[in-house]
Amino acid sequence: MEHALLEQVKHTRTFLRQEQLKTIFDEFDVQRMRLTEGQRLEKYRKMLESPFRFFRGSAYLFYFDMTKSASIFHTPDRKPTWIQGDMHMDNFGAFQNEAGSIVFDVNDFDEGYVGSYLYDIVRMSVSIALYLEEQGLHKTTQETAIQHFLNSYIDQLKRFERKQDDPLTLIFTKDNTKGPAKRLLKKLEKRPRSYFLQDITYLNEDGERSFLWNEEIQPVTAEEYNSISNALSTYKIRDIAYKYGSGTASIGLKRYYILVEDEKGASGVENLVLEMKEVRTAIPAYFLPYQDLFWAHYEHQGARVVGTQKAMHHLEDPHLAFITMNGQEFYIRERSPYKKKIKPKNYKDVEDYFTTTSLIGKIAAKIHARADIDYSHVFTYHSEEEILKAIGKEQNVFIEHTILQAMSYKETVYTDYDLFKNWVETKFM
Repeated sequence: MEHALLEQVKHTRTFLRQEQLKTIFDEFDVQRMRLTEGQRLEKYRKMLESPFRFFRGSAYLFYFDMTKSASIFHTPDRKPTWIQGDMHMDNFGAFQNEAGSIVFDVNDFDEGYVGSYLYDIVRMSVSIALYLEEQGLHKTTQETAIQHFLNSYIDQLKRFERKQDDPLTLIFTKDNTKGPAKRLLKKLEKRPRSYFLQDITYLNEDGERSFLWNEEIQPVTAEEYNSISNALSTYKIRDIAYKYGSGTASIGLKRYYILVEDEKGASGVENLVLEMKEVRTAIPAYFLPYQDLFWAHYEHQGARVVGTQKAMHHLEDPHLAFITMNGQEFYIRERSPYKKKIKPKNYKDVEDYFTTTSLIGKIAAKIHARADIDYSHVFTYHSEEEILKAIGKEQNVFIEHTILQAMSYKETVYTDYDLFKNWVETKFM
């Protein structure tokens, strides 16, 4: 009798969560993103690669869960932080800034919004646990890596508050980084400036540079070519391509590569590639308090993404822009020839993980502290002060609580991943 009752309880619990997942995925992927069956299958196949990939592709599930739990460590709704919105291990990497320096920083701003800093911090902490678990590292190592991230984040916020560092000017280069990030930045210094251009373009029989077609880079229609040319009339366009193979969460969004002639980019070469990407409402906006003042400035979703990048980067891409084309909103930026992230093979030992999560903690503090009254009229206060006030004097309590929350949610992700796998295999395969 007890065994039968237990099975009933387990069945009901599983059934309710699976129905919840189905409802959330249908709402966002069908109703909001308007993905076709083929696009859903493409996205879900990527998400099935691992729990970490599943986590990356289901940010709406994270916010659905996290916004239902109150926390004493949240900042007040009336004093939000400009958050990155989708903070995880693979959204940090190397690229070249406007001054030509190769830096390590946040490299994705599609989900930028305003809300409690804690959502960025918890999402990043969960991602650290999932990422290290995928590399076969023990739970204790995962917790230590998160601890390094949190300590570094808080310490850097304190440095900003004491005016020891300036979030408006702080950047991370080979000179003030260690471990995998430093090795990556030093390696990229040796990369030819034309590396990316040579990889995806060629000189045709007339000596003109054009895109080299492959599975990921395909020709656009004549209508698309004309629409983009008209929208970017200030540029001398050499060629336009449709870019496939987007990130997990970006499937279903149009993305173009535009080869521009006689323009000086961050790389200093005469030809550069602009990336033009469709953008939609930030996922956190569906769950976090509505901020009238923010939307008054950033109603256009491209403007929101561009604004987020400008707010969080000391020297941003000079080609940042946003447009509306055929009723769809896009943002534009230069595709950096130095864009590269740290891969699992770049970690030599556990200390490399700790060094990297510490660096990410500093970067997270920098973007949160920089994107406030120092940059935007939306804010009337310093975010670092409000965040430190929310964390309070018992820093260890905050760290222990966040680690516990992250490790607990990691287990939720693994459970959800199994439910998701069963659902996809039943419905789509």
